[in-house]
Amino acid sequence: MKDIPVFEEDSQLLIAMVPERGSVADVLVSRGDTLLKDLEKGSKIGTSSLLRVAQLRRARPDLNPEPIRGNVETRIQKVDNGEFDAVVLAETGLARLGITERISELLPVEDFMPAPGQGALAVVARRDNLKVVDILRSIEHPPTRSEIEAERELVRILEGGCKVPVGALARVRGERIQIVACIFSIGGREKLLAERSGLVPQAVALAGEIGEELLQKGAKKIEETWRTVYV
Repeated sequence: MKDIPVFEEDSQLLIAMVPERGSVADVLVSRGDTLLKDLEKGSKIGTSSLLRVAQLRRARPDLNPEPIRGNVETRIQKVDNGEFDAVVLAETGLARLGITERISELLPVEDFMPAPGQGALAVVARRDNLKVVDILRSIEHPPTRSEIEAERELVRILEGGCKVPVGALARVRGERIQIVACIFSIGGREKLLAERSGLVPQAVALAGEIGEELLQKGAKKIEETWRTVYV
């Protein structure tokens, strides 16, 4: 889900079904199962996520986040080969591959906010294929759909107003939903945070309020620190 773009209203595609979400957490896979706090200064940490880079720099500014390519197993192999001291990955990816035993540490969501949509899957269909859309909608997981729509609304607002990596997490509990979002400066020192809670049908509206609050708090100013990355 986190890799699916936010479709425009006139798009011929839509997210037709969202199954129940897996874990939203990030994990560390390291040589010798070393914890993040115990990694040596200057350790090379593989991640291609700018959000994870900012949060790593905030948690351990003495480490060296470096871009990494390849699927999950390839990235873990690069740790085993000594190309990286550790990699940061999504827990759900390892769970779906049946290799959770490789997890060295579950990183706290409070310090490593997930990307919007992390842990969720998306089934995309043509908007005009109503029969397929109806069938898929009948078997989806409504709480996950509400969470995802809220998180993707934050992406729509913040990526429209500024170009910064967005961390977001919506959680449905019964009839209510809690939404938290944040953005970071490139070095991780600055962190803008906003949150709302309310009834599930208000999810998208609440996310809109959060997005506007982050813009008012200075998201555009933080954008300036990311410009060299996006050039």
